[in-house]
Amino acid sequence: MQFLINIEDVAHVIQLAVAPVFLLTSIGAVLSVMTVRLSRCIDRARYLEDNLERLDQKMRQFAHVELRILWRRARMIGAALTLCTISALLICTVVGILFVGGISDAQLGTAIALLFIAAMATLMLALLVFLVEIYIGIATLRVGPR
Repeated sequence: MQFLINIEDVAHVIQLAVAPVFLLTSIGAVLSVMTVRLSRCIDRARYLEDNLERLDQKMRQFAHVELRILWRRARMIGAALTLCTISALLICTVVGILFVGGISDAQLGTAIALLFIAAMATLMLALLVFLVEIYIGIATLRVGPR
């Protein structure tokens, strides 16, 4: 393995790595949105738990139902966050392997393709889980008095 690195090779690898890096930026934005939704679920659950004793029996039952829904939503957001993070890590691995392949004679095209496919599949699954969480939030939305 030769360690004399040609500047043109490095420039080419950087060009190849630009698209995955933009994808990482997008995943970061999605992670931020998911984190905010998780924080809102947690804040609402804490508020309900702190005020549970002050509620009458009927409202306490509603609060318990809402707490179960919030717990389910928080678990789904947590799963989506985990999947997004795994996707980001896979993309980071792709970028790393791009550089290894660029400075060595190793044939890493298949590994790069498989990792990128895995990253996309994981990201798609994360977005589907997040979409289900959004639908749960909408389905359990109540407007007006009980």
